[in-house]
Amino acid sequence: MKNRYIAPILLGAGIAAVLYSCGSTIPDKAVAVTNFDKAKYLGKWYEIARLDYKWEKDLNNVTAEYSLNDNGTIKVDNKGYDVKKDKWEESIGKAKFVKKDNVGMLKVSFFGPFYSGYNVVAVDKDYKYALVAGESLKYMWILSRETTIPESVKADFLIKAQEIGYKISDLVWVKHDKTN
Repeated sequence: MKNRYIAPILLGAGIAAVLYSCGSTIPDKAVAVTNFDKAKYLGKWYEIARLDYKWEKDLNNVTAEYSLNDNGTIKVDNKGYDVKKDKWEESIGKAKFVKKDNVGMLKVSFFGPFYSGYNVVAVDKDYKYALVAGESLKYMWILSRETTIPESVKADFLIKAQEIGYKISDLVWVKHDKTN
């Protein structure tokens, strides 16, 4: 009698996991940019700082390039140089807007149907610098169109990140070679 309940429970848990992975979340105190301009955001960004995690461990010279796919999604092309393996790494994924395409709340996938939150929580008026919050306080990036960022912008982003709840002392400051 108990065995007939196992399949529906497992099916329900599987559906819940898929629905959760397809959604996008944002840290409680973070707010995605409104009046977001997708066209201005496209192009190449240099990663200035990040909270480290297994997919970017030991990477320097990290860039992210965003371009429009034919189907309206955004192609995400991440590259970085693994200093321990002494080789370039590349991951290509796709991003979709969670709400409207003028709200900087996206979900990104590098692995089939599994998405993760990518939330632009600050961007300057010229789209030269951006602060991106992941789906939780484990993921955060500071991006720039150049390999450096002005100290004033850096300070503003660090204050905002700290207000959201990020532990900014854990940030990894990405090195960029002049040839990159």
